[in-house]
Amino acid sequence: MLIEVLSEDRSAIPVLEHFLGEEVKRRKQKYGMNFRPHRGIGRLADDPHCPPAINKTGLYDLLPAKLRAYEKLSKKFNILLVVVHDADEKDEDSFYQQLEYLFRTFSPSHFFVIGIAVEEVEAWLLGDFQAIQKAYPTADKKMWQTYRQDSVCGTWELLARIVEGKKRAKELIRLGYPAVGIYKSEWAKNIAPYLVAERNRSPSFRKFFTRFRNILSLAEERQNDSGGVS
Repeated sequence: MLIEVLSEDRSAIPVLEHFLGEEVKRRKQKYGMNFRPHRGIGRLADDPHCPPAINKTGLYDLLPAKLRAYEKLSKKFNILLVVVHDADEKDEDSFYQQLEYLFRTFSPSHFFVIGIAVEEVEAWLLGDFQAIQKAYPTADKKMWQTYRQDSVCGTWELLARIVEGKKRAKELIRLGYPAVGIYKSEWAKNIAPYLVAERNRSPSFRKFFTRFRNILSLAEERQNDSGGVS
């Protein structure tokens, strides 16, 4: 079975590689896994049936076309499609409904899992302070304790203050992107190896990971029933 993971950007990849990789290691079945980051969330075209413009690189810009391509492979491969992106300040339910429509319209033959981090994927890092502290022994626990899980509060900025200190975080906030993107990827890369799914306190992570486990089991059952098609 092939697991295709599409994310909004590179900062989510270390977290997804860790959690999804650990889960598939527990399974008897063999998997291929591809992680495909994009340059931002992008925007869904007015007509998603049309090919994307050549200059578009965002997740939503390219998703309908990619789903159509995966659907063409449905006779050769069993594919589990995973899409993960940030909710930012938008409504999680409306995002979910929009993505669900795309999957059912353009790639109905494949199982899919949708993960929407509330507010940002850094919330999934903030859900496990033990992991943060192992990666950054001087992390500010008192500041972390002020955080309400999955609150819309400037999540990456808070993580920056916890792991980098207030002064350095202030400099990063002033610099903005692309410098921030480099640091976000570094935090995720350093913290991810210590994350433990069972102790993560982020509601949006727990929802996503429970879905992933359940859908993966369903996909395995279908593959077994079909005679083990790869």
